[in-house]
Amino acid sequence: MHFSIPETEVCSGENGSTYVAYNIHVNGVLHCRVRYSQLLGLHEQIKKEYGSNVVPAFPPKKIFTLTPAEVEQRREQLEKYMQAVRQDPLLGASEMFNSFLRKAQQETQQIPTEEVTLDICLSNGQKVTVNILSSDQTEDVLDAVATKLDLPDDLVGYFSLFLVRESVDGGLTFVRKLQEFELPYVSITSLRSSDFHILLRKSYWDMAYDTDVMDNRVGLNLLYAQTVSDIERGWILVNKDQHRQLKSLQEKGSKKEFIHLGQTLKYYGYIKFDPCITDFPEKGCQVIVSAGNNELNFHVKLPNEQMKEGSFKVTRMRCWRVTSSQVPVSNGTTNPCSSAKCEVKLELAFEYLMSKDRLQWVTITSQQAIMMSICLQSMVDELMVKKSGGSIKKMLRKRHNGSIHRPDSQQAVKSPPLLDSPDPNREQIVKLSTKLSSVSLRGISASNSANDISGNDFHGNYAFEGIGDDDL
Repeated sequence: MHFSIPETEVCSGENGSTYVAYNIHVNGVLHCRVRYSQLLGLHEQIKKEYGSNVVPAFPPKKIFTLTPAEVEQRREQLEKYMQAVRQDPLLGASEMFNSFLRKAQQETQQIPTEEVTLDICLSNGQKVTVNILSSDQTEDVLDAVATKLDLPDDLVGYFSLFLVRESVDGGLTFVRKLQEFELPYVSITSLRSSDFHILLRKSYWDMAYDTDVMDNRVGLNLLYAQTVSDIERGWILVNKDQHRQLKSLQEKGSKKEFIHLGQTLKYYGYIKFDPCITDFPEKGCQVIVSAGNNELNFHVKLPNEQMKEGSFKVTRMRCWRVTSSQVPVSNGTTNPCSSAKCEVKLELAFEYLMSKDRLQWVTITSQQAIMMSICLQSMVDELMVKKSGGSIKKMLRKRHNGSIHRPDSQQAVKSPPLLDSPDPNREQIVKLSTKLSSVSLRGISASNSANDISGNDFHGNYAFEGIGDDDL
């Protein structure tokens, strides 16, 4: 998750006095508005619970009223503090930190704790209405949905709640996976737009786990509805013969057979992102990115209008990062960058093992960059659990977030490197890459229909230490 404090506000207190409020944004969207004293209170609690040696540095108190320059300095320091706490595996996952953010979110949006109803969308367009408290956290809401659907407890971890935006033409944009530090009712209500919905969708990548889900009637229906929806949206590619077979199975009510056939189709289980920009294979190329099957798939439109397609395997990514920067929308000063003049530009960049000893950075400029990063991280987590023989059910219950730091004027969210750096492991990558062939994007002729497209998967040895083709 990308934490930032891009702005401050001067607010009025109950007694008529004024104070400076710091707006905490998550993924570029306002999450909560807090005072310095509130963050100081959180800091003292964390320090008491975990010890002074674990807690990052906190900006000191000031005796006199802060000047504008001092307010800006404190904003930067508080931003670094929030990022440092969030990136710490112990502090960032603590109930103390998450409950603080939930309470602050509720207070900022001024939504009292009360019994409410919340609509959760299913992939087939149906809605499940659950009775919850407005202060219920994500896991509570997910459990309420599972109870309403009669989904067994041991299958709840296979699904997650996603915040999505639906366009007029029916297009679906994945904004983010709802996190443990937010209140779904407050999150969706504060957006004040009917375009946004909360969607229930499977949260694993390996189709082998479909078997677990399909053994249960409710799980089968959810997976079937998602498969039908993805096909109808064109996320899963189907040719005429396959379409005929699917239609026949659908008419017979053969849901398992329908899913089994779906598993053989291109892009089954992928999440498709909105059109964006990449610098591969050339700078400024338009691209449609899809995530699934332990890869990011690129469908690229080159400057000469030629279409090419290829895939980047997560197991050959050495590391990746998400960076954000304030970009002026119109002419004017950008320091500080006001919301009226600037917007957040997000980029996902990953270092990829192209061939032999050649590593190359590939960049995607997209407002969904953080969602892409979350997908990559969950793929890695799933692979590592599978490698270690751990429980996928236990892993799916956990929340995964990349570490955060701020270099210069940019924010950065970095994934844990798949291989530690620097030089000794760089040599290891060279050894791993000796069997790899060169990476190229296969051209797609204009005469090819979407149903006939097949990608170049860039197959080769994995860039995981200790994981090879026989292990996965």
